[in-house]
Amino acid sequence: MLRIGLFLLTNLAVLVLVGIVFNLLGIPGILAENGVDLNLPALLLMCAIFGFGGSLISLLMSKTIARMSTRTQVITQPQNADEKWLVDTVRELSEKAGIGMPDVGIFPMPQANAFATGWNRNSALVSVSAGLLQRFPREEARAVIGHEIGHVANGDMVTLALIQGVLNTFVMFFARLVGFFVDRVLLKNEQGLGIGYFITSIVMDMIFGVLAMMVVAWFSRRREFRADAAGAHLASREGMAAALARIKAESEVGREEPLPSNMKAFGIYGNMGALLASHPPLEDRILALQNLRG
Repeated sequence: MLRIGLFLLTNLAVLVLVGIVFNLLGIPGILAENGVDLNLPALLLMCAIFGFGGSLISLLMSKTIARMSTRTQVITQPQNADEKWLVDTVRELSEKAGIGMPDVGIFPMPQANAFATGWNRNSALVSVSAGLLQRFPREEARAVIGHEIGHVANGDMVTLALIQGVLNTFVMFFARLVGFFVDRVLLKNEQGLGIGYFITSIVMDMIFGVLAMMVVAWFSRRREFRADAAGAHLASREGMAAALARIKAESEVGREEPLPSNMKAFGIYGNMGALLASHPPLEDRILALQNLRG
């Protein structure tokens, strides 16, 4: 569940960067032949190229940046019983889910957390915190791992990348429409594109980009329930519910320390503000598991 926060923030950074490049390189193609009006079809096409490009870059970088941000150590050869159990459990649940064996790692955090990321279901990374591995009962840790493998098997990262690509396209498109309006109507610039267009477009990239993050976070919250169901199926419903209840109890007494700000929504537990939260409330997830059929 550590997946989405870093993806969103990386995407926003890429979006702003490509927006600047877009402004520098895309001027001739987005003006009509008269040099005054916008060429809307050309503008939409260029926004789609840059918008999906930013999303795909974020997706392809997600595994590497997640590993670096959390200081995850990938296990190449298990050095102790805990590492062997972790690798064996990931292999077993991955085979059950029908995906390729992910890279397996541990990151140095005393609190309980875990994440899975990667650009496709057969090239993923599953990592758990040292605290979860050392402190959680095996049944609960197994369920958390099943949850993360569920994200991979469900193709959540690819799905969210495609959604983000569509949103990026419209973020850039409408940011430039606003920039054009400011430049032409408010600042009365009648030739080419002036400084008002460039500054307004970049500012609106950031504002609309945050709104787009809210939409992606909403989709992410929906997919958390599916991943919980996957954890219940691959491991056990009791273990998944118990793991969430344990995390909830630890968060209530202040033991649960969130991940770094750029990784909050990638984990089994996240506590961002409601509109940007990538996870539903823990009590809602526990209730959904209790009502799960089968």
